[in-house]
Amino acid sequence: MKRIVIFASGSGTNAENLIKFFHNRENASVIQVLTNNPHAKVIERCNLLKVSCLSFNKIAFYSTNHVLDILKNIKPDLIVLAGFLLKFPESIINEFPNKVINVHPALLPKYGGKGMYGMHVHEAVVANKEVETGITIHYVNEHYDEGAIIFQTKCSVDELDTANVVAEKIHELEMKYFPKVVESILFPNE
Repeated sequence: MKRIVIFASGSGTNAENLIKFFHNRENASVIQVLTNNPHAKVIERCNLLKVSCLSFNKIAFYSTNHVLDILKNIKPDLIVLAGFLLKFPESIINEFPNKVINVHPALLPKYGGKGMYGMHVHEAVVANKEVETGITIHYVNEHYDEGAIIFQTKCSVDELDTANVVAEKIHELEMKYFPKVVESILFPNE
């Protein structure tokens, strides 16, 4: 059984989608969700789906080995960042090489880096009159949004699209492709 751990900071729609995708599977399961936000909606979603969700603070994440020790105990096959906003510590990346991935709501290397998340990305895409955008799923390294790209897919940005419309298009891509890409990473020969 492949063990998936998800990190999320907000509403948790990607986390919920992944949990449901791997629910009742014999070969993989989301066994833990971790959040840095004690008020995140992802906690409520996990409770409804009967998946353990723990919250932690920045001290536990950056200044101690608390979160790292949780992960070492779980022994995840893959750590998935799904709307997780904190920079991931090198100590965890080094402990789990090529086992930490992220989904980003743009076609990296465009619109990546510190502060480029959620609506900030979509507003920049619209402001710059881009004709397309998309999602990037990539490995996590010590720099924001600079890890090796695993998968990208695109959607058009129409002239009259608002940032909210772009956000909806990106959300659809995430819902459709993210679980399948996670599955392909866990089971590359299937």
